[in-house]
Amino acid sequence: MKIKRFGLEAVTFSLLFCFPILTAHSQSRLIASGGTTTPQAAPLGVNANGQLEIDSALSGDADAGNDATGFTTLNRKMGHGRHGHGDRAEHRRDREDHDAVKATFDGLNFHDQRFANNGNQFSVEPPDQGLCAGNGFVLESANDVLRIFDMKGNPLIGVVDLNTFYGYPAAVNRTASPVTYGPSITDPSCYFDRETQRWFHVVLTLDRAVPISQALSGKNHLDLAVSNTPNPLGEWTIYRIPVQDDGTDGTPNHGCILDPQKSTTGPCLGDYPHIGADSNGIYLTTNEFSLFGPGFIGAQIYAISKDALATKDASIPIFQYNTGAVNFASATGLPGFAVIPAISPGRSEDDGDGTEYFLSSTAVFADSGVDSRVQLWALTDTHNLARHKAPILLNNAVSTESYGIPSLARQPGVGTDGVGQKPGGGNVDWPQGQCLNDPNCAPILIGAADPFTEVISPLDGDDSRMTQVYFADGKVWGSLGTGVSFDGKTFGSDGIAYFIIKPKTTDKLVSGKVLDQGYVATPKADLTYPTFGVTSEGKAILSFTLTGSNDFPSLAYVNVNQAHGAGDIHIAAHGIGAQDGFTGYKGQVGDPTRPRWGDYGATAVVGSEIFAAQEYVGQSCSLPEYRTSSPFGSCNATRGALGNWGTRVMRLSTDKNDD
Repeated sequence: MKIKRFGLEAVTFSLLFCFPILTAHSQSRLIASGGTTTPQAAPLGVNANGQLEIDSALSGDADAGNDATGFTTLNRKMGHGRHGHGDRAEHRRDREDHDAVKATFDGLNFHDQRFANNGNQFSVEPPDQGLCAGNGFVLESANDVLRIFDMKGNPLIGVVDLNTFYGYPAAVNRTASPVTYGPSITDPSCYFDRETQRWFHVVLTLDRAVPISQALSGKNHLDLAVSNTPNPLGEWTIYRIPVQDDGTDGTPNHGCILDPQKSTTGPCLGDYPHIGADSNGIYLTTNEFSLFGPGFIGAQIYAISKDALATKDASIPIFQYNTGAVNFASATGLPGFAVIPAISPGRSEDDGDGTEYFLSSTAVFADSGVDSRVQLWALTDTHNLARHKAPILLNNAVSTESYGIPSLARQPGVGTDGVGQKPGGGNVDWPQGQCLNDPNCAPILIGAADPFTEVISPLDGDDSRMTQVYFADGKVWGSLGTGVSFDGKTFGSDGIAYFIIKPKTTDKLVSGKVLDQGYVATPKADLTYPTFGVTSEGKAILSFTLTGSNDFPSLAYVNVNQAHGAGDIHIAAHGIGAQDGFTGYKGQVGDPTRPRWGDYGATAVVGSEIFAAQEYVGQSCSLPEYRTSSPFGSCNATRGALGNWGTRVMRLSTDKNDD
């Protein structure tokens, strides 16, 4: 069935024009080459003694305490627990695999993550999907590993841990005395540039205060690796970009809060980096929070000459834009949040002297958790990057269909002990939770009996931030997760809102015209972490994880036609078990839990083909198998004791993608 469009004739062609908006200033500095690296895969290890499994620096988003010797917990919470909703939606049919899907294959999983680099890794949730493809290769990256495949999904190298790839000590070395810790790495994102034939890979890296403590020093940086050739298996050059923005290491001072009671300031955090490109530049964006205290500053945008990176210049100018600056005029009066830079699938379709587009959403700032605007951003005159001059940042608001912060997503047996809850009958296997409920098993995981009664956890449905953005066929394509209703009264299902916007830029103004928008949803399941993939001809899909009471977390997609909207839901790879991760259990992370899932998916376009990767669950095992496996909880090398997320990669031909 097709989604009902509400007031389509009224909103689809609406325009919202505002006075010219631009940044008063950009901040510039030089970044230097920080050495080279080559992907090196160490053997998967068996270092699993049940200790030091969770990196406390990334263990939660609660306010951190103050300690003269350092801090260990990030503070990057948004949304304050609000849940909103979008508009009323009609459900779509779900279908089995579509003939447009040429292949699917398993990508990285929790076992790869935990046991990479001889097992010198933490247990990590969520994986955070980084996928890029081109020149006969597919590179997939997740927290905190990467792997390179051929176009058919055959691995060309073993699992590479990101600490080693970026030239750092292991995430944790449990065999050292005392135990030592490398920098904490998170949020990988990847892009293959067709024009320069180079691969770009970025992560956020947080330095430790001392090697024998998990406490953070405050310094954090974007590590950007650029391949030296079209072959990602070869050598890469690394650039390290400080983002603590406290006035050190050439950064501006944004006054991030250290101790609100003492009115002291300290380092900021460059969270959630994403990457985009036009013909002139590489663009990185972050969400900037106070690292140790409360407070969101605003999205940061970094612009770098693409040619300078591709030719391995030793010193390269970088231009930074703070969307939360007091002298920055925002069309909505709000700082940017998750401002996602566009990727162009073919040769960049820039107007004039080059324009890079971005999209962001605003519902996280609303008390209701609901909004009906998105922000359109444009960096104009990007040819200036080659001249060591700053492009001009413009922004405006575009009226859209309403959308809101999603609820937690369902999976089979959610909220129960799983007995009799399996689709088709039988019991759900969720061995980590079952182990925690067993006083003889729980001490293996947490050192004592679990004081809580655990139940099968729901999944995080995101916070309505914009996901991967494309600029293709002269349009900006974006999507986000939203709460939806099927009767106009009852909310609680998670769906997708998508937007196709025709941008127009001048020297002083950017504006946007919504050409098409809509919802994708079904009452039978929740759809999480939508990700557009769009060819240069404007053929598009939305990929996402589908999960519900009758579906274990699965890889799914819909086709999106500019004239007719989104088609029916296709399940490309069915999940075969329940998500069973440590962030969903009170005995592991406290009460209430914060179940983590996804954070983002990724797509990559190669000609008329789209590669898409999403989190799903590709394994299942019973509690007896979990308890008797070696290492403990690994279930024949399909998972780790503390989690079982997996990823699935889909290769789809757009020559057959019209519903």
